[in-house]
Amino acid sequence: MERQILLLPIGDIEGWVLETLEKDLAKKFDSGIKRSEAITLPGDAFNPARGQYSSSFLLRQLRDPGGPERQAKVLAITDVDLYATGLNFVFGEAEFGGRRAVISLTRLRPSFYSLPENRRLFSDRATKEAVHEVGHVFGLGHCPDRLCVMHFSNSLSDTDMKGSSFCPHCQARLEKSIK
Repeated sequence: MERQILLLPIGDIEGWVLETLEKDLAKKFDSGIKRSEAITLPGDAFNPARGQYSSSFLLRQLRDPGGPERQAKVLAITDVDLYATGLNFVFGEAEFGGRRAVISLTRLRPSFYSLPENRRLFSDRATKEAVHEVGHVFGLGHCPDRLCVMHFSNSLSDTDMKGSSFCPHCQARLEKSIK
């Protein structure tokens, strides 16, 4: 059975973004990619005091797919600002070694910082964060190599600095974990 990654839009996500992530994730994880129908953003995930949505709440709300995709890893993609307890914001969150991850596109957009849109830069950032979170689902932890996609991004400059590929150590661990 082929490994599957299911992309799950939460809310309205631009088609070209999903197409880019489908192509890039298929290449990085040598997996089949399937796109699910978008689901509605759960209002209960919103924290009005922060003006943000809880990434942990969203992860808990994600249902495992049924049918042929029941073994798939699930990457939810949303375009709202996310936070996790103890952090001001997160680009994403994943169940380490589990099945589900979520990323937010909001803080990856140059316009969030009042800068002109740059589709290529935004696309590169989205790919890096998607690969990073799916890497966690496959059991990879944070990497000390600042150029590895598994390096922790504490800021957008960290995301911009790191590459979109795994370092040799993380690549070897990934290949071992997905056999």
